[in-house]
Amino acid sequence: AVKIRLKRLGEKKSPFYRIIVADQDLEEIGTYDPNYDPCKLNIDAELAKKWLSNGAQPTEVVGKLFKMAGIEK
Repeated sequence: AVKIRLKRLGEKKSPFYRIIVADQDLEEIGTYDPNYDPCKLNIDAELAKKWLSNGAQPTEVVGKLFKMAGIEK
């Protein structure tokens, strides 16, 4: 099954995440940086909706980020 998940980057105690689609290749569809208040969230809505319509399953955290960005299945 294809998953939409977070990929952790950044230094110790300063995480930065990329939102990726994990199938045979990795495709980046956005970024999430919780180090700011409010957090920085950048998602390509068209790509996210395309992958969701193709049956990709977001993890629980990515589902919450999609909801914050206004992206629905």
